[in-house]
Amino acid sequence: MPPLRWSDLAGRKVGVWGLGVEGRATLRRLEADGVQPTALVDEKVDGALTGPAGQAALAGCDVIIKSPGISRYAPACRALVAAGVPVLGGLGLWLDGVDRSRVACVTGTKGKSTTTAVAGHLAAGLGVRAGIGGNIGVAPWDPEVDADVDLWVVETSSHQCLDVDLGPAVVALTSLGVDHLDWHGGDPEAYVRDKLSICTRPGVRTVLADGGSPALRERTSLLGPVTWVEGDARWADALGLLGSHNRHNAEVARRLLLALGVEAADDLDAVTAAAAGFAGLPSRLRLVRSVGGVDFVDDSLSTTVLPTLAAVDAFPGRRVALLVGGHDRGVDYRPLAEGLAGRADLAVFTVPASGARIGALLRGAGVASADFAGLPEAVDAAVSWCAGDGVVLLAPAAPSFGVYADYAARSAHFAALAAGVPFDT
Repeated sequence: MPPLRWSDLAGRKVGVWGLGVEGRATLRRLEADGVQPTALVDEKVDGALTGPAGQAALAGCDVIIKSPGISRYAPACRALVAAGVPVLGGLGLWLDGVDRSRVACVTGTKGKSTTTAVAGHLAAGLGVRAGIGGNIGVAPWDPEVDADVDLWVVETSSHQCLDVDLGPAVVALTSLGVDHLDWHGGDPEAYVRDKLSICTRPGVRTVLADGGSPALRERTSLLGPVTWVEGDARWADALGLLGSHNRHNAEVARRLLLALGVEAADDLDAVTAAAAGFAGLPSRLRLVRSVGGVDFVDDSLSTTVLPTLAAVDAFPGRRVALLVGGHDRGVDYRPLAEGLAGRADLAVFTVPASGARIGALLRGAGVASADFAGLPEAVDAAVSWCAGDGVVLLAPAAPSFGVYADYAARSAHFAALAAGVPFDT
């Protein structure tokens, strides 16, 4: 079956599977195109079909548009595909119908949101109208989104990469670790293969990859027309971001704009001026309070080992009290223990549900660590440990689910705890 675009759905029986942010954007797009969905399926939305009834309704559709959170490895999805029902994603439908020469997709285990946001900020400062969307929270196909732009920069998750049949002109890769194993069938190699699949889709002319990533270097054969982005972009200091890894992300963003034909991105003076005023993103290595010589830094979106290690590296020469733990997805935390071993100015304070398992590995590697019942107790102990001159760093290497509704709720709790620390700490 040839790739489909949104305009091809008229007259077909269309099922919408998943009614989250993307699903609601899909409904708006279908309505704008005069397409009435045949089936709405979502386990968490009142009025939508669920269970066997939902699967039966989807099986009777000509096309299914699913949300990224629904795994292609799930038995229900595999059964539909095996029955010959096309299961598509909104991003793939959109890419198949737009001028892809003006589109860059940004992916990576860490850094993709920041890189996408930096690219948008620089573009605006250089006088270019850039649409910023994708996994960052805006569906480019949503009719409520302003599509009158010069180019698009789309943050693309590993879930969305498999939805793409025709690739964008530019793919940007920020890093490579292991994440979302529950979605990718529990197989780390499947995660890597799925994430990098976008690099070799038809139409991709340039893959920009962070040359400082050994993991990406090891996967060169999967990267298609790769160009390595090297160097530590000092101009990026004007963005006000913490950590050398964010200078790498910023340079990838600049090179992305160049690859899309923004010639002004080659003028470092102009780029430095454009970088000014970048507000950063919530829950991404963000200073939330300084008191009594202690900085409280929120990196709640560091939900895997790789970004947590990068976050620790952002504070050379300082005492770091690292807060880790959260929803346990069965991730192998030995790389975290190995990466933190030998750091004399670091102590780790763990929280459930994965905290005790992480703590045991850390102590086995000689890393100072203690387990706590929750974030309030861990923050209290962390403040006492680094009182006078240090960093209390929330970089949990795990998602928030179970204790918190999402990463933002965890961030808000951390900020509230930081606000309650007395000045005489």
